Order: sequence, then C-alpha cells, then structure tokens
Amino acid sequence: MSLASKIDQKFRELFNEPPVIVRSPGRVNLIGEHTDYNMGFVLPAAIDKAIYFAIAPGNSEFCNLYSLDFNEGVRFSAADFKHNEKNWANYLIGVIDQLKKSGKKIGGFNCVFGGDIPIGAGLSSSAAIEAGLAFSLNHIFDLKIEKIELVKLSQRAENEFVGVKCGIMDQYINIFGSSKKVLKIDCRSLEYEYHPFDKDDLKIVLCNTLVSHSLASSEYNRRREECEEGVKILQRHYKEINSLRDADISMVENHKSEFTPDVFARCKYVVEENERVLKTCKDLDKNDFASFGNRMYGSHEGLRDLYKVSCPELDFLVESASRLKGVFGSRMMGGGFGGCTINIVEEETVPGFVEEISGLYKKKYDKIPEIYVCSIQNGTDFFHRD
Repeated sequence: MSLASKIDQKFRELFNEPPVIVRSPGRVNLIGEHTDYNMGFVLPAAIDKAIYFAIAPGNSEFCNLYSLDFNEGVRFSAADFKHNEKNWANYLIGVIDQLKKSGKKIGGFNCVFGGDIPIGAGLSSSAAIEAGLAFSLNHIFDLKIEKIELVKLSQRAENEFVGVKCGIMDQYINIFGSSKKVLKIDCRSLEYEYHPFDKDDLKIVLCNTLVSHSLASSEYNRRREECEEGVKILQRHYKEINSLRDADISMVENHKSEFTPDVFARCKYVVEENERVLKTCKDLDKNDFASFGNRMYGSHEGLRDLYKVSCPELDFLVESASRLKGVFGSRMMGGGFGGCTINIVEEETVPGFVEEISGLYKKKYDKIPEIYVCSIQNGTDFFHRD
C-alpha cells in the first residue's frame, strides 16, 4: 500500500469520511548556501520525498491532528490553543496561529499526516508540514490566500510559534516547486525564475554523514555577525551596499586590510557563491552539467576553506565522490558541521556509486551513511492517484 493510501485509510478509520489528499514535498538546495540571510540567491528544487495530508473540515470547533509517523494525536480548539507538549504539533499549530493573526477564520478540522522525508537530514520536513497544512486549510476553508502569502505565513509560523529563525527558501520552494525545474530565488526581492533540470538520466543522490549539527546553531549566528561586520566596513566606501548581495569581489579584495581574516573570508565566500548561483543558472539553460558540477565542487571548497562550516566527514564524502564514475558534482548541503552531501550522478551508475561510497565511509568512520536517491518533482498540490 502506498504512503498516501495509508494516510487516507487511517483518516477514514478515525473520522469515517473521505478526505482531501495533499502532497507536500521536501527539498534540496543545488547551490547557494548561506546566501539567503545575505539577501542573495539560492537554487533549490522540490523532490519526490514528501509529507501527505488527509484533511477535511470538522463539525465542531475542534482541530484533530494525527501523526501517522508518531502514531499519536492532539486535539484543541481552533479558537483557543497554545504550545503543545508534543513538539511535532507546534509546526501545525503555528500555521493556525498565523491564520488567526492575519484575520482569517477557520473552523475545526480533522487531519492525518505522515511522510517519507528523513527527519534531521536537511531536506526540510518542517517546511513541508507548515506549507502543506497552510495549502490544505486555504483549500478546505476557501480562504483565497495567494501562493506567496502562503509561503510567508508558513515561514512566520516557524519563526514565531516554533521559534526557529529560518529563512524563506524552504517554504518558497515547497509551494513553487516544479517538476524538472529548479527555482532561482532572489532572497531580497522574493522574485523567482525557473531554470531547467531536464535530464532524465541524472539523479540527485544525498549521502547523510549521520553527524549531528552540534555546532551549527552557535556558528550560524557567528557567521551572520561576521557578514554584517563586513557590510558595515564596505558601507564606509560604497553607499549602495545594504548587504553582501550588493558587493562584488573587487570591493572585498580592495579593502582586505580593513577586515579581520575571518570576516574577509566570509565575505569573499558569499560574494563568490552568489556569482556561482547566477552562472549555474546559465549552465542549466545550456544543459551543461559538466560546468554545473564543477561549480558544485567550487561551492564546497568555499564552504570548507572560507566559510569554515564543513567537517571531516562531509569533506571525505565529497572527495570520495569526485573520484567515482558517473559523478558530475558534489558538495555539502545545508548549514554545515554534518548533515548531507548532494551529488549529481548518472542514473546507470547510481547502484555502483551507493555501494562504493558506503564501503569507503564504513572503512573510514565505521558506519554506513544513509543514502537517498531523489528526483525533482512539483511543489505542494492535491495528490491524484494514477
């Protein structure tokens, strides 16, 4: 039985009525790391791993949420709710909180959800939950909320109710994702462009180091502060600079003596990574995956040597992948200090890649990485069975 069918079946078992089924995907970011909070560019894609929602309006003021993955439910009033002791519920309650704050009225509803997005792997299961529920409630209560507003509402749910200061990329690609396309997002203007990723014989393969992001939170904040310090220095010389997005490499190089070595390195990386995103879009427009792959390696080198957010396990996986047959490019993906590498691999060589990279990692670190083979799919939408 498919996952969507299991969700549907559980809903009918609990609530004795047919639901609407919505599919809400996870995401990868092909290139453009740590550029979002510097008002730069990112290049994510929605993938074929997703959260599924079975949902319908209720006949009372109560909201009934049931997590198939945790095999447990919560119940609360749509008009009167608070943080829940079950942490998973807060990602959903946060969406209801934002609808209430924006003046939208919803009644009670019944919902069963579950998915196959690996938790903690950096594939943004949280945004899939938030944006998926926002999309679903918008439909069943006919709230007439535009897609970009669903994105912003879902981000605020995580920022304000859950308390995680995420950027907007994850919710954006969740709603706007498109099959066989990547999405270049301008994190300053929130404008976007689609670019083709139309090569059926290539797969996106993620290799999970199984290393937790123990340093990620404190170091993430430090990187933001170092970037802000760099902007302040550049603003003394260039009135047009509001963020590192506005700088070019000559500006950074010309004033190297005014930066600390760390601040210089951070600024250099961000400016170069923004340029890599723009060049990657041109590569994809020309179906030039060799050049795209080389930019992925360049991104990893910058994250490792300039931004200093990699770790030995990530570096080992990227270096190992670069020597394997059928690999176009590889880099760390996400905040850093653990998590996954993202690899572009010829489909026919994927089984060999998985076997070899797993063996090398087991020999080096005595554990086998979790491997996820993905393809690019549409963003959140109604699920229709074939």
